[in-house]
Amino acid sequence: MDSTASTPQNVPVPTVALTVTDQQNSALLTDTLSLLSAGTPDKNNPLGLTEIDRWTEVLRASSRPGLAKITQELALLREQLNAADTQTHDLAETLASLGNETAKVAEETADNYSAPLAQLSKLLIKLGSTLSR
Repeated sequence: MDSTASTPQNVPVPTVALTVTDQQNSALLTDTLSLLSAGTPDKNNPLGLTEIDRWTEVLRASSRPGLAKITQELALLREQLNAADTQTHDLAETLASLGNETAKVAEETADNYSAPLAQLSKLLIKLGSTLSR
């Protein structure tokens, strides 16, 4: 490449709105509950990061209000898990915050997701508590 050539610009690719069915929401919730119920995921296991990515996409596609804080917490959690210098205490705080935000959504949910979201909230808070010890 010629050193006088212009640097190619990364043109953002337009994103297509993701349509998520109730069945897909249920499957994601079930997968996440199974992952967290099995105990603290190992940092070397990519399943946790995959779940974070899945949740982030689903939450971004949702028109439900009040999910922005959870999306931010998921982004922070992903950053913390990828950083080599993340303190366990910081990770515990993020998980607890994520659990609390999930509890708020569970309380406001009137459909079949209320109980599983409440369970997810408890698991996130418990995981945060375990890490903070």
